[in-house]
Amino acid sequence: MAWVDDDNASLLTDLYELTMAAAYLQDGFDHEVTFELWVRGLPPQRRFMVVAGLDTALSYLERLHFTPDALEYLDSERTFSADFLRYLADFGFAGTVHAMPEGTIAYPSEPLMRVTAPVIHAQLVETFLLNAVGFQTMIASKAARMYLAAQGRRFVDFGSRRAHGADAALKAARASYIGGAVASSLVLAGTVYGIPITGTMAHSFVLAHPDEESAFRSFARTFADDDIVFLIDTYDTVAGARIAAKVITDLASEDITVRAVRLDSGDLGDLAVRVRQILDDAGHTEVGIIASSGLDEHEVARLLDGGAPIDGFGIGTSMVTSDDAPSFDIVYKLVDDRGTPRYKASTGKVTLPGIKQVFRGPDGDVLALADESFDGHVPLLEPAMVAGKRVAAAPPLAEVRQRALDAIDALPDEATSLEPRTVDDWPVTVSSSLQHLADSTVPPN
Repeated sequence: MAWVDDDNASLLTDLYELTMAAAYLQDGFDHEVTFELWVRGLPPQRRFMVVAGLDTALSYLERLHFTPDALEYLDSERTFSADFLRYLADFGFAGTVHAMPEGTIAYPSEPLMRVTAPVIHAQLVETFLLNAVGFQTMIASKAARMYLAAQGRRFVDFGSRRAHGADAALKAARASYIGGAVASSLVLAGTVYGIPITGTMAHSFVLAHPDEESAFRSFARTFADDDIVFLIDTYDTVAGARIAAKVITDLASEDITVRAVRLDSGDLGDLAVRVRQILDDAGHTEVGIIASSGLDEHEVARLLDGGAPIDGFGIGTSMVTSDDAPSFDIVYKLVDDRGTPRYKASTGKVTLPGIKQVFRGPDGDVLALADESFDGHVPLLEPAMVAGKRVAAAPPLAEVRQRALDAIDALPDEATSLEPRTVDDWPVTVSSSLQHLADSTVPPN
């Protein structure tokens, strides 16, 4: 079984990163450059981003190396010179990184990360940085929409089985947690990231027993000291609710408490009302109702706006695939070469030259040159790595999550709407100095 790990991550790159690096070495290029990473634009249904993936990116940069096996493979391709392979054998990233902390709200055109390094170093890391930051930012931003739709209710990542691969499942669990999920069903996410893990039962567990009552009793007695959730829709949801209510009553004499029942099919709004009544009539007002089954943020909002008595949600496919926006137009571009501002003038893909900073103030953000300052504004790009080493240990993931939730809660109403935008009215302005540089910079030829 092949996995991406510290020993082969150097090859998680596009071939042209290596061929460009080889050409730079051949020409004696080892000067300092700056690249910036940002999202060009968002689809109409997205109004903001939640930055994620920085810790993954920094871990990669700190550990990046080319093993003998990696070098042997590259040599077998008969593309690279012996001098270049010897260069890679001694390679270690030695650059400086500025970045928005994970959990920061960001908008299109704003650099999420800035890399200053020898040109070969900065070039080789492009593919991985785009993958790490782009994917996790996309998923965290989707989870933030679930957080807004849930209106204070808890929701859990249920999506590992529908994610686009094993690594995507793990990274999606991390990003979903940053964006507001309270837990994940993926056990590996708990092992790797310390994310709370949770789960209920599958319909197969009920089907493997003679009837629902025996399935519920078996599960509750096996996990008497844990949070117990009964899945009640294997046959008939209303009948299942009545059986669950009876079992919950009986289990009380054994000091076993059931936390919730789960609905996974049918008209969730109507069924939640009927199940709530059954539980309440049995005296189980403290038992919650959890809903799952192909939910997205719009369906969650519809259920709650319609008064459905649902206390929590299991969110799967729509979140871990970011189904409404399954990719971000994220790019990594050269903006400065040996102190000379650089920009791309391609039609439809024009970039702004120069090393930049994002300043956040009470009236929005200013995209400016890095050496500018603005009263009442805070720079968002912070030092993250110097000479290939982190400037500080990664913060606890729960702290990152809280930063994100505080930022989402502080957003204005127009930014928290789940409806599509009609215009690109991003709260970002370009400083006069940056605009002047853009207007006065001309292509070298």
